[in-house]
Amino acid sequence: MEIGVPKETKDQEFRVGLSPSSVRVLQESGHQVFVQTEAGTGAGFADEDYSIAGAKIVPTPEAAWNRELVVKVKEPLASEYKFLQKNQLLFTYLHLAADRLLTETLIDSGICAIAYETVEQPGANRLPLLTPMSIIAGRLAVQFGARFLERQQGGRGVLLGGVPGVKPGKVVILGGGVVGTEAAKIAVGMGAIVQILDVNVERLSYLETLFGSRVELIYSNSAHIETAVKEADLLVGSVLIPGRKAPILVSRELVKQMRPGSVIVDVAVDQGGCIETLRPTSHTHPVYTEEGVVHYGVPNMPGAVPWTATQALNNSTLPYVVQLANLGVKALDVNPALAKGLNVQNRRLVHPAVQEVFPDLVS
Repeated sequence: MEIGVPKETKDQEFRVGLSPSSVRVLQESGHQVFVQTEAGTGAGFADEDYSIAGAKIVPTPEAAWNRELVVKVKEPLASEYKFLQKNQLLFTYLHLAADRLLTETLIDSGICAIAYETVEQPGANRLPLLTPMSIIAGRLAVQFGARFLERQQGGRGVLLGGVPGVKPGKVVILGGGVVGTEAAKIAVGMGAIVQILDVNVERLSYLETLFGSRVELIYSNSAHIETAVKEADLLVGSVLIPGRKAPILVSRELVKQMRPGSVIVDVAVDQGGCIETLRPTSHTHPVYTEEGVVHYGVPNMPGAVPWTATQALNNSTLPYVVQLANLGVKALDVNPALAKGLNVQNRRLVHPAVQEVFPDLVS
C-alpha cells in the first residue's frame, strides 16, 4: 500500500505521523511510504533519515496526501480539506465533537476517517492511542502552569514549591484519569499542595495507593469544585468523556472568584474544554487573561516536545498502521479496537459519541 505522511500545518505542531523507524517497519512489510519534505525536521528527523529508512521524499503536501492511507498527528485544517479523497483512509487525531465544520467536510469527502482518540481496547488501557499523549500533556500542564504563574508572564508570582517559611502554591486538578494523574506527579515533585477531584470513587481509591497522603483526593461535585477552585493558584482541567464534548465544570462566575494572576490550563480544550472562560489558543499565542485569570488553552500541547512525543505516539500507533496497510479497510473487521476508532465512513458519521453531539448529521 502507498502511505502518505504530510507535514503538519497546525501552529507550531512539530510532531510527525511516522518516525523513520516506523517507516522502516512498513517498508520491510512491502509498503511504500511517501514523506513530505521536512515533515520530520521539527521532531529531529531529517529527510535523509527517512530516505535511509526506505521512504520516498515528496516536495508538496498534495504528493503526500494523494495516497491510499494518510497517517498524521493532528486533524486536517481548512487548507488541507481539498486533499481529502473518497475511499481514502485517514488515521490521525480528529476530536470531531469540538469541530462541526471538519465533521461535515469529512462526511462530504467520502473519506474513511479513523481517530486515534477513539480507538478503544477492553480492560484498563482503554484508549491506547490517547494515553501516550495524555501522559505528556498532563506533565506539561503543570510545567506550563508553573511558567505562567511567574509575574513576568502575567501570573501571581507564585513558586509552586514554595521555600522554607513560605507555603507552596496550590494545584487543583479536575479529573483523576491519565492526564490528571501525570499532572499530579509533576506537581507533587515540584513540592506543591495538590488536590484531585473525580467522580469515580474507585479511581480515587487507586490514586490513594499511588500518592498516599501527598495528594488530597476529593469526590467531585459542584460544592467541592467551588471550594477548591477558589483556592487554586493553578487549575488543571483534565476531564475526558471519550468522543464527547467535555462538560463545563467551572463557570465564569467561579473563575471571577479565583485570585488575580492565578492560572488555568485546560487539557480538555481539544474536546471543547471544561472551563467556561477558556478558548483554544496556540503555541505562538498560548495565553490570554480573562476575569483577571491567566488562561492557557493550547490544544496540541505535546507538540512542544515533538522528539519525545512523536516516538511515544509511534510506539502505540504503529501496530495499527501496519494492520491498515496490510488489510486496508478490512482491518476494521478483524480488529474491534481499531473499529471503535472509526468516525466517518461512506459519507456517514458512524461513531456513537460523535453522533450524540451532531444528531442532525446522522443519516
